[in-house]
Amino acid sequence: MKVIVVKNSNEIASEALKVMLETVKSNSKAVIGLATGSSPIGLYESMIADHVNSGTSYADIRTVNLDEYVGLDEKSEQSYIYFMNDNLFKSVNLNKNNINLPNGMNADMQVECDNYTALLNSMPQDIQLLGIGANGHIGFNEPGTSFDSTTHIVELEEGTRIDNARFFNSLDEVPKFAITMGIANIMNAKKILVVANGKNKAKAVFEMVKGQVSENCPASILQKHKDVVLVIDESAASLL
Repeated sequence: MKVIVVKNSNEIASEALKVMLETVKSNSKAVIGLATGSSPIGLYESMIADHVNSGTSYADIRTVNLDEYVGLDEKSEQSYIYFMNDNLFKSVNLNKNNINLPNGMNADMQVECDNYTALLNSMPQDIQLLGIGANGHIGFNEPGTSFDSTTHIVELEEGTRIDNARFFNSLDEVPKFAITMGIANIMNAKKILVVANGKNKAKAVFEMVKGQVSENCPASILQKHKDVVLVIDESAASLL
């Protein structure tokens, strides 16, 4: 695992952009795995600025997202498809037919899980972007999730719901279930890029990089991947 420690969120975005563009510019039809939450926003802003200023094209790039809330659709401002449209998709020249997210509105969620796993198997990620939760989750794979898991429905831990409540009017509005790529789907990516910032992520970052590989910290499995780049600020790196 390559660890890059920088001073602040702006530098995280700058370093992460370099990693992302290595894939995008070397393979015009690359599959890029994307994430939501606050951690990737700076990277997405940098990707948009690079697209506008340098002309980097996403015309044939294909995307797959980690997860989606169960029960929210693209009209909900808290859904991840809305987030991705607002923070990236609408501002670069992606073909909407090349954008893929789990469908949190499917009446049969097991069918949705099976279909999304089949999609991922047919187009494995050339690069997968991840954040990391304070409890070590990646995607919505909470502690205790099997390393062999594929796309599945997860009941969100209270701490995760509290972390995400800032995007809603109240904790009561935060969905209790989500559909997420499994850990095996994430590990199938050729390259993994992790971004994290803040003191509240320091313990999870330590466990991810130097802790025992254990399902108690889902991110610790990344120690077993052949090509991981971790970009973090000094606060998130404080326990390393």
